[in-house]
Amino acid sequence: MKESFCTCLIMATPSFQLFLVSFLLVLVLFAKHGLGCIERERQALLRFKHGLVDDHRLLSSWGHEDCCRWRGVQCSKRSNHVVKLHLPAPPTEFEGMYKSLRGEISPSLLELEHLTYLDLSCNDFEGSSIPPFLASMTKMQHLNLSHANFAGSLSGQLGNLSYLHSLDLSFNDNLYSENLEWLSNLSSLRFLDLRHFNLEKATHWLRAINKLPSLVHLNLGDCNLPPLITSHVNFSAPQAFLDLSNNYRVSSSKYPWVFNFSATLVHLSLSGSDSHGLIPEAYGNMISLAYLDLSDCPLEGEIPVAFGNMTSLEYLDMSGNQQESLIPDTFGSMTSLAYLDLSDNHLKGSIPDTVGNLPSLERLYLSMNLLRGSIPKTFGNLSALTFLDLSINPLRGSIPCTFWSMASLIELHLPSNTLNGSIPDALGNMTSLTYVDLSSNQLQGPIPDTVGNLASLEGLYLRNNQLQGSIPYAFGNMSALLYLDLSGNLLQGSIPDAIGNITSLTELSLPKSTTKDPRNCCSIPDTIGIMVSLEVLFLERNQLQGLIPKSVGRMVSLQILSLYQNQLHGSIPETIENLASLEELSLDGNKLESEIPKSLRNLCSLRELNLHSNNLSGQLSEDFLACANDTLETVSLSDNQLRGPVPLFTGFSSLKQLNLGLNKLTGMLPKSIGQLAALYELYIGSHSLQGDISEAHLFYLSELVVLDLSSNSITFNVSLEWVPPFQLSSLLLASSKLGPHFPHWLRNQKCLMDIDISNSEISDAIPDWFWNLTSSVRSLNISKNQIIGTLAILSSKFDHPLSIDMSSNFLEGSIPLLPSNLALLDLSNSKFSGSISLLCAATSPYLVYLDLSNNSLIGELPNCWSQWKSLIVLNLENNQFSGKIPKSLGTLQSIHTLHLHNNNFSGGLPLSLKNCKSLRLVGLGKNKFSTIPRCISNFTAMTKKGNLTIGNNYTIYDSKVLHTEHRPYIDKELVKWKGKEFEYKNTLGLVKSIDFSSNKLTGEIPEEVTALQKLVSLNLSRNNLTASIPATIGQLKSLDVLDLSRNQLIGEIPTSLSEIDRLSTLDLSYNNLSGKIPRGTQLQSFNTSTYEGNSALCGLPLLKKCQGDGGKEAPNTYSHENNIQPDENDMWFYISIALGFIVGFWGVCGTLVVNNAWRRSYFQFLKK
Repeated sequence: MKESFCTCLIMATPSFQLFLVSFLLVLVLFAKHGLGCIERERQALLRFKHGLVDDHRLLSSWGHEDCCRWRGVQCSKRSNHVVKLHLPAPPTEFEGMYKSLRGEISPSLLELEHLTYLDLSCNDFEGSSIPPFLASMTKMQHLNLSHANFAGSLSGQLGNLSYLHSLDLSFNDNLYSENLEWLSNLSSLRFLDLRHFNLEKATHWLRAINKLPSLVHLNLGDCNLPPLITSHVNFSAPQAFLDLSNNYRVSSSKYPWVFNFSATLVHLSLSGSDSHGLIPEAYGNMISLAYLDLSDCPLEGEIPVAFGNMTSLEYLDMSGNQQESLIPDTFGSMTSLAYLDLSDNHLKGSIPDTVGNLPSLERLYLSMNLLRGSIPKTFGNLSALTFLDLSINPLRGSIPCTFWSMASLIELHLPSNTLNGSIPDALGNMTSLTYVDLSSNQLQGPIPDTVGNLASLEGLYLRNNQLQGSIPYAFGNMSALLYLDLSGNLLQGSIPDAIGNITSLTELSLPKSTTKDPRNCCSIPDTIGIMVSLEVLFLERNQLQGLIPKSVGRMVSLQILSLYQNQLHGSIPETIENLASLEELSLDGNKLESEIPKSLRNLCSLRELNLHSNNLSGQLSEDFLACANDTLETVSLSDNQLRGPVPLFTGFSSLKQLNLGLNKLTGMLPKSIGQLAALYELYIGSHSLQGDISEAHLFYLSELVVLDLSSNSITFNVSLEWVPPFQLSSLLLASSKLGPHFPHWLRNQKCLMDIDISNSEISDAIPDWFWNLTSSVRSLNISKNQIIGTLAILSSKFDHPLSIDMSSNFLEGSIPLLPSNLALLDLSNSKFSGSISLLCAATSPYLVYLDLSNNSLIGELPNCWSQWKSLIVLNLENNQFSGKIPKSLGTLQSIHTLHLHNNNFSGGLPLSLKNCKSLRLVGLGKNKFSTIPRCISNFTAMTKKGNLTIGNNYTIYDSKVLHTEHRPYIDKELVKWKGKEFEYKNTLGLVKSIDFSSNKLTGEIPEEVTALQKLVSLNLSRNNLTASIPATIGQLKSLDVLDLSRNQLIGEIPTSLSEIDRLSTLDLSYNNLSGKIPRGTQLQSFNTSTYEGNSALCGLPLLKKCQGDGGKEAPNTYSHENNIQPDENDMWFYISIALGFIVGFWGVCGTLVVNNAWRRSYFQFLKK
């Protein structure tokens, strides 16, 4: 036929040939381009465009003649009618945001009579209703109005779209329907997505869904579905996708309905629904299931063994439940599994070896469980695994060597277990790794150099282990590394210069990671400045020494620089001014000197400045932080040597914390401080500030919570009617001038937790309203005033564990009922009288410090001490207590200090004191005790070396608010020597002391005393002790003070006493000692008064020679005083004195020269 057509064409005339060719070209063009869109529909689309706001020019092509070629428009190839309108908004570069059309949908769409597909998803129709006219577009098969910000009620109008195959109205959060019966007309519907569509009143939703025989895909997630009325329905649809997630009112009654689809269901999500209870075994019958999400239900009990039957399952998420079961071995049968999440449950037992049989597994989450045992060796078989999270379990043992053969692994999360052993060199073979977290385990040994082979690694977290050795130089090879955290280890040596080669690094964290041995310490390398991408640098709490390198100024991306609590010295480099992005600068707790650099004024992004606890000096200029006055929130400059006036801080509108305490600031507090409206905490204590504090100083401080103006010479001068604009939690005005009356403005403070108005010249009785402030108080200090009157009953005034210090006042009367939750009570140096029997009502488990000394209290001690198990310090000295020490005192196993000096106690000490093994300060002098208990050797704290300290901390737990606090207390010890008292306070931690002086002790000194080898002071003077000094007294090598005077001791002075080379104070006077004073460099250095009253003693330093010392000519040696000639023994005596002087002088002074801490403590002691 083709041949005949061609023959005719050749035989035709030329004109006919031309006509025929033209005709064919027209046919081709029409066939290719169609006849163009229908004008009526084109105009309808233009009216539709006119009703929209096109901010992003998405419809810019809508204007030329052929509408079938416009963006999102598709026409039929046969009729040229518009059949498809596909206009979803494209996404922006920000997640969840779109380039949306706005406005309203024009009814002109009704002109598109052949439209079958309409997608307007992710546009913004600004809360309007879905247009009712859409129900008239009866040929519609696909309708997508998701994410389009429609609102209002959706009634049954869409039920007219009987040809509809797909309906998506999801993520219109303000769209709702009270009845879904209109769905029953959509008999062709296969896809239905109503996520985030409010159906809380659609009671019969399941009945409506049941009438959709063709439905394959159903998504009703986050619809607030009401409970199922019945789930026992026959449902014949071939359901393959079902999502009922996050419908918390849909209970486990849904299961019979869900299991109708066991043969067809491929995707099932019930997460966030109320599936409380056990997991049905019927899940094992869902053999077609590929996706199952049962997370956050919360499910309980065992995971069914039948889960292993779901061999088609690829995704399983059961996280966030309450399952207390083992992981079934049958999980190893789910060989198609690629994603498994069992995290955040209570799973126990070990991880089954069969997990290693899952060849397709790519992501495994087992974190936050109770899994024990070791990591299975079979993990090495998981060749497809890319993500592994076993964090926050008690897994133990070493990481198996097969583990490091998982070559596909990209992320490894093993933190917060108890894994031990070392990190092997094989880690360097896992070159696909981008993230490794092994933090908070018990890993030891060095960090392997092979870690430098991980060229793709972006995050490495090894913090809080016991890793040793140095930081590998190979770190410099990790060119992709962004985050490095080695904090909290035992690393030694310097920070390698190679760290500077990691130019991609954005966060470097090495706090508390190096050894505490300063000899192995290091400095900050100058090469650190090469890391210009670094945003966060944490090097705090190391032993870093030297200067802060100037090169830090090159790290122009730095936002946080934290070097606090090191030993850095020198000045803050001026190059800091180059860090234009710096938001936090923490250099506190170092030895930095000189002035605060003026370049800080250029840090315009600074939010937090911490320079406290250094040796910074100079005067603060008014503009030292000028550029940051809009951003600065914290300024902490306390505990330095800063001088001059307090800066005005004018214009610092964001300042929340201002701490200038413990400096040398002078002058008056500027009123401009009162303009800092955002101020939350104000600390300006311990200065030499003067003048008045008026209402203007505090006028705008409505956000203030902490006010500390203590230890200044300021006077509060406010009117009686003044009502503060703030509600404080902490008020610290010690050593200010508040008196003579209690400040009236305090009665308006309802949230106070800490009150310190000690030494504030108050000479008033405590007003009744003052106790109304105390319901939330945790610390109350009104000591060192002249407060008069008696104490009210305090048992019901306080709701929390609390510290009370009312010492050094003129309070009198008996001690009333006290709060049952006391932690510290100091009523010393007052005029209280009577017994303390009511003290037993304070059954506080928190009480750690009790000081009732220097009062006129009488009677026997109550026998209720066993209720104060936490008591550390007990001071009852200088009262008039009598009787025996109760046995319950021996239950205080935590007690460190026991002061009962100068009372009328009698009898023997109870044997129960043997339980007080923590005792280190015992002061029982000036009583009538008769014996020293031999159980004194149980005071084992006196056998251990102490630490230099000026105070101690105690911890209390408040069960009402689940809050733990650490609070300080100061203790002291008075050592009495020849009528004088020496106070140990700043060196108290080194002191172990026993004082039984001025009692009625009889018998011998128990040899058990000499077992207390770290005893520093022993005073047994003014008693009736007999027998000899124990021969083993020389075991007390730490003894500094020994007073055995005014007893009836007999025999010779033990030679071992001369071996105590630290002995600086010795008194053996007025005993019956005899014989020769032992020779040595120590005993001969004391004054003769040390030995007086012992007539039978002889030898140096006494002038009385012992028999045989001078030979036969000894009598003549002293017969002529002007012609005394030193014999050979005397010559050696003077040589011994010289040697003793040299050894003693350099043993003491040389030690003070070499050891800075001892030298400081010694001179502080001398100052006292």
